Amino acid sequence: MKNIVIIILLSFVSGFSGAYFFYQYQQPAHNESNQALTASDSSEDLAVRYVNEAIPGSFDVNMSEDFILASTSSTNSVVYIKNISERSYQRSYLDWFFGGGSNTQVQVSSGSGVIFSADGYIVTNNHVISDADKVQVDYNKNTYNAKVVGTDPNTDLAVLKIEGDNLPAIKIGSSKSLAVGEWVIAVGNPFNLTSTVTAGIVSAKGREINILQGKFPIESFIQTDAAINPGNSGGALVNKKGELVGINTAILSRTGSYAGYGFAVPVDIVKKVAGDIIEYGEVQKAFIGCDVNDLNKKLADRLNIDVDKNNIQGVLVTYVQPDGTAERNGIKEGDIILAIEDMKVNSRSAFEEELSYHSPGDKVKVTYRRNKKDYNVVVTLTNREGTTEILKREIITSKLLGADFETVSKVERDQLGIDYGVRVFNINRGLISDIGIREDFVIVKINSIPIKSPEKLTEILERMRGRVILEGLNHRGRYERFAFYLR
Repeated sequence: MKNIVIIILLSFVSGFSGAYFFYQYQQPAHNESNQALTASDSSEDLAVRYVNEAIPGSFDVNMSEDFILASTSSTNSVVYIKNISERSYQRSYLDWFFGGGSNTQVQVSSGSGVIFSADGYIVTNNHVISDADKVQVDYNKNTYNAKVVGTDPNTDLAVLKIEGDNLPAIKIGSSKSLAVGEWVIAVGNPFNLTSTVTAGIVSAKGREINILQGKFPIESFIQTDAAINPGNSGGALVNKKGELVGINTAILSRTGSYAGYGFAVPVDIVKKVAGDIIEYGEVQKAFIGCDVNDLNKKLADRLNIDVDKNNIQGVLVTYVQPDGTAERNGIKEGDIILAIEDMKVNSRSAFEEELSYHSPGDKVKVTYRRNKKDYNVVVTLTNREGTTEILKREIITSKLLGADFETVSKVERDQLGIDYGVRVFNINRGLISDIGIREDFVIVKINSIPIKSPEKLTEILERMRGRVILEGLNHRGRYERFAFYLR
């Protein structure tokens, strides 16, 4: 027993002595290491160096990115927008008991905008200024009353005009040359915090997320992880040079706040839309006379289309407008469109984006495939009425009916399979809402009378008395019938 205790004591002393001498021997090297950490320029440089030491053959990486120049040049071109509207509400008996008062309530929402030209044109999102009774722009400690020049629900863009000279218009870049992985910054006014800048990269291009409400939506968004929050809408997405590459539009979130996914309208689309609105008051959208869908292996197998399963290219033609420009140039349902103007189109969003750069009357080369054989045709693009003329939207407003009305275009009539019709939109309080008609309903007949113009529709409904039967198609293209009495 005594021998065992001695052995244990000797072992303990030996171990303690060895640890002590090892610590004393290593202390100088440890102190040198601490001095090297303190003297280093940055922890990022150390991280790069340690990675390089650990991985043979690795190369130097500059992990520091300076956004000061881009931020300084772009924040001066981003404005704060206020949407001011009055909304009526139903009075209760308490309102009358306590003295009544107004049954209207003023609502104010906000967003961002980008100075597009030095003479006061500003680009923002359509949803930022929709339903506004008054739009105000705050810039450089001044408040301006803004005029809505025009809107485009198909791209969720709008153009405003304020009175000003020599305003700092933003530098315009190119979204076509923008690369996935490239650094970008988002500039806007989130949560009413003006001139906020966040940085990230381009995560993807050509994203289609099905959020736009227009009849012919163009969804080919730039996806970024630069933080975008409520209030950023309509603000600028810029590259490291401070050039505008997109208009911040949407986030993908379950909470309503930033969750890592932001989306912006590419600036090349913005240039075309804003230019048309400024010059003509509305977008001169070009149509090719056919609809397409994404092509994949499952769809190709179901439709018995012979494609290279390892390299599926192009988009599938699913609808051809009767006597449209595509049909006149030999394009048929089931064809695969490979390119427009030699630009490959491997998704519907890419197809719509390429068309969005053009105007009615432009001639474009279309490459398509049928039965493993490729064809090239030159197609003249048309407007929504099937011509190449400049069109202006004609809207009739009726306060008595409580809505706006416009004639349905030829392109839409062909899609819906009707010869005529009038669309109802911007519905407020009035007869239209009272009988249950919803946004984008197309009225075809009233008491069997064909409705071919907004003027005819308003004349009939404002003067008719007795039983009325109204027929038409809802926003999904389904037939509906309304019966009611007018006194």
